Amino acid sequence: EPSLLRFLVCPLSKRPLRYEEATNELINEELGIAYPIIDGIPNMIPEAARKTRKKPPAEGSKQP
Repeated sequence: EPSLLRFLVCPLSKRPLRYEEATNELINEELGIAYPIIDGIPNMIPEAARKTRKKPPAEGSKQP
């Protein structure tokens, strides 16, 4: 239910989440993770979240 989205926050950062209709997930842009929605119920367990981006390169490392 889209109207409930305003009440849901990421359990890790306590920040609002964005609904992605194409993948049926709740996205945390800041942390780069996505929580799946299964049968209409968001799975907000951090271990169930999928990474949406690669980790940034470590400081001082050179990129090819």
